[in-house]
Formats: sequence, structure tokens, C-alpha cells
Amino acid sequence: MQKTFKYAIAAGVVALASSAGAIAGTASGEMLSDTCFGCHGTDGRSNGPAIPTIAGLSNDYLVDTMSGYASGEIPSTIMGRIAKGYSEEEIAAIAKYFSEKEFASATQAFDADLAKKGQKIHKKRCEKCHSEGGTEADDDAGRLGGQWSPYVRWTLEDFTSGARKAPKKMAKKLKKVMKKHGDKGIDALVQFYASEQ
Repeated sequence: MQKTFKYAIAAGVVALASSAGAIAGTASGEMLSDTCFGCHGTDGRSNGPAIPTIAGLSNDYLVDTMSGYASGEIPSTIMGRIAKGYSEEEIAAIAKYFSEKEFASATQAFDADLAKKGQKIHKKRCEKCHSEGGTEADDDAGRLGGQWSPYVRWTLEDFTSGARKAPKKMAKKLKKVMKKHGDKGIDALVQFYASEQ
């Protein structure tokens, strides 16, 4: 009787351990993404202004960005610590979840005159990867049109200052923008992307 009881306990422990592993392995993108809502808004639609909307961004871009935060390649205040807490599989599940949501442009004020200048700069330097006025993007590029202005500004400043490494083709184009327009070019781009509502 005592021997049978020991076997039953051992079998129960094994079953519980297996169940816990199975439960941990089945976390859905939706469940994992709940932790993002506090900052990025319900379903990844940010209420701004310093935090981007992540709903509707490409799957590849989201995976690359989260992986960049986790590795420390992308500078951050808090995202690096958060991203390190997820496995590659969990990052993939989160990315898939948000990439299937609809993007919602931020409703925000903008300078119409600067936006016109920014539109010209965008068409010449940025449209190839961030098409449709920045509202569409290559799989490896983020959406700019309709994002919150402070977020776009800080991100562009990270790239132009060298705090964040820009992809080669982006680095060349930003260098040309800075050479010709300086910070006013960045201001104009930010206002243009804010106007894409």
C-alpha cells in the first residue's frame, strides 16, 4: 500500500510537470501580447505620444525590432529589459498577433507648411522603402505615416546621432537629408508623417 502510494505521488508529480510544460508551450500570441497593451494600447494601438502603434506593422519588422531590443542592438529605456524576457518563439507569436491587427493613425496636430516640405523630402529620400507617404513599408522597415510625432522624432534622432545603427541604404539617405536640410529636414519629415491621418 505504501509502495503504491509512493508510485502514485511520483506519477502525479510527473503529470503535473508535464502539464505545466504543455501549458507553458501553448501560450498564444494573443495571451503574450496582453502584456504589451499597457504601453502600446489595446491591440497595439497607442494612445501616444512617445510610444508607437505596433498594430499592423509587418511581421518581419516586429520580429527584427524585438530581437534588436533583446540583444541590446537597439537602444531603449525599457524595451530591452522586456524583450529579454521572451524566447524567439514567443517573439514570433507576438509579432504575428500584432501584424494581423489594423493600424490606427494618431490624431494629432501638425504644421501644414512644414508638412509640405517634408512631403518633398520624403518623396525624394524615403518613399522607396516607406511607400504611400510612409503609410506602407517594406517588410524590414517601420511605418512612419500616422505614428506619433514625438516617437518618430526621437527615432530619427537616434539614427542621425548614431545612437542606433541605420540600415545601409537608410543611413545614406538620412545623411543626404541632414547635409542639405539639417535638423529642419527632420522637423519637416516629422510634420509630414504626422499629417498622414
